Amino acid sequence: MLSEQSAATVRATLPAVGAAIGEITERFYAGLFAAHPELLRDLFNRGNQAAGTQRQALAGSIAAFAVHLLDHPDTRPDAMLGRIAHKHASLGITPEQYGVVHEHLFAAIADVLGDAVTPEVAAAWTEVYWLMANALIAIERRLYEESGGPRWRTWQVVERVPETADVVTLRLRPLDGDPLPVGDFRAGQYVSVRVELPDGARQSRQYSLSAAPGSDVRQISVKRIPGDAATPAGEVSHHLHTRVRVGDRVQLSEPYGDLVLDDSDGAPLLLASAGIGVTPIVAMLAHLADRGHGTPVTVVHADRSPADHALRADHEAYAAKLPEASVHLWYEREAPEGAATGLADLTDVPVRPGTRAYLCGPLPFMRAVRAQLLTKGVAPADIHYEVFGPDLWLASA
Repeated sequence: MLSEQSAATVRATLPAVGAAIGEITERFYAGLFAAHPELLRDLFNRGNQAAGTQRQALAGSIAAFAVHLLDHPDTRPDAMLGRIAHKHASLGITPEQYGVVHEHLFAAIADVLGDAVTPEVAAAWTEVYWLMANALIAIERRLYEESGGPRWRTWQVVERVPETADVVTLRLRPLDGDPLPVGDFRAGQYVSVRVELPDGARQSRQYSLSAAPGSDVRQISVKRIPGDAATPAGEVSHHLHTRVRVGDRVQLSEPYGDLVLDDSDGAPLLLASAGIGVTPIVAMLAHLADRGHGTPVTVVHADRSPADHALRADHEAYAAKLPEASVHLWYEREAPEGAATGLADLTDVPVRPGTRAYLCGPLPFMRAVRAQLLTKGVAPADIHYEVFGPDLWLASA
């Protein structure tokens, strides 16, 4: 809970801080990487830094946390904090690193706002920062205790399966030969994959596990991210596509992620995906098929074309094994019989009362699907989502 004095100061200065938060985060990262270049080389996503998306996500999360403290002083935004903490845990973030962030973030605040940062203002925003940081540290400590982390294990690629022109599935086993514990992850979770790039940098990216829990291998399906004038090409995805073959080794984190399937109470489920967002959804469907799930499941997917639909055969086969499943597909072109042409539109899709929904795909897709589900009576608390990369939902809200 934010102290009464700090709450008044934060409320009074929030407009100024909010207006400058973009410049603050830009200067923060510049100062941080000047002092600690190893963080950019081996921890932060260099592509997201170049594109500016990480700055947007940081600004959005700080602003959202501060607003929540003011509007709901007796609660925490646990959904937002949990999503951030899972991502941090997959990267092995430590409590000590929060002190480094604080040093450079507040230097950037003072630099941008100048004399407006009085001792009272600095104290109030310091309180906001450490309320957020300590909450994240506590969640991350629990996640590490549950997973045995933070740690990186070396895994070997044992199979490589092209899925589409720009998606490849990799199956990996731990190099140490230790068996994977039964139920060591939940359908919908991801791992961080760390590789050494040609320039010596060790970069990590998160990839959803695209097979059901219980296998003796890890399976990830990686989309190669092309570059354009505004966004650099994906360094790790390009490396995995062009350089990693059967027999090669990479490092994997333990599984993390809060988009986890809950099918324990028989509630109707809706699993909606677009593009490469299909990967955690396929894992969920595989899990449901393995369990002989018998209650209603609505499957929604949108893609550019059937040829671009990664894991399409698995997607449709697992759904076909579920006696109460209905499948709704949209393709922008070349839609086959039984699928619709265009973007996903749930207007004519029946949604049962009490449905629990899981969404993964581009942000515009998830926003549109969420809005339609709300109009159909799905409770906001029952709509769960996963964003690949920096979570810009709050930043763009």
